[in-house]
Amino acid sequence: MADDWKNKAQALVYKWIDPFINLCLKLGITPNGVTFVGLFINLIAAVIFIYGGEYGDRNDHSIVGWACLVILFAGLMDMVDGRLARVGKMDSKYGALFDSVLDRYSEMFMFLGICYYLIAHKYFLSSLFAFIAMIGSIMVSYTRARAEGLGLKMADIGFMQRPERILLIGISGILCGIMSEVLSPSFKVSVDWLPFPIFETITFFTFPIFILAIMANVTAVTRLLHAKKLFEN
Repeated sequence: MADDWKNKAQALVYKWIDPFINLCLKLGITPNGVTFVGLFINLIAAVIFIYGGEYGDRNDHSIVGWACLVILFAGLMDMVDGRLARVGKMDSKYGALFDSVLDRYSEMFMFLGICYYLIAHKYFLSSLFAFIAMIGSIMVSYTRARAEGLGLKMADIGFMQRPERILLIGISGILCGIMSEVLSPSFKVSVDWLPFPIFETITFFTFPIFILAIMANVTAVTRLLHAKKLFEN
């Protein structure tokens, strides 16, 4: 059921981006070039987060929304490069390696920006979960790559592969920016016996990161255990 939904969503996105794919083919743009552009766009998102951490107001979360909109656009480039490689018959082993390496750099730059923003505005616990989410995100990819390097055929198991991670962060950040305007930036829900609010506007962004921190690492461990079973059989 989940695969059917993913395939339908992918087909819809391809329908939107195919005109751009055709333009890239006419201009001679390569998949590796698109991958590099995706890395650069993620760098821009990180800079936006860092700027927001340095100069933004703690109660103004619009910077989170804008940065995450840029992250979603960078994620779209990740779909474009793969589609361009297949349609233009430019796929290669080196291209796959180049894409994987730059994807890891992109994610680390993205999390760098997120962690910097959260630490700068004294959301220390949330920044810790963002760092744990980064570890899990890298290990999800590494466990599969290492297992396949050892000759295993690994299925796409787990809940938090790269598209899901990018969508979760991107959508939650945009929602945070929107709700900052709807509810007011300083919206908080508190109880007397707790020294911190149980919910505030930034929670629209930080709670999904908490979920990502757990599920990404669960996915990595699940892949590790799956590889163990394959080795034993």
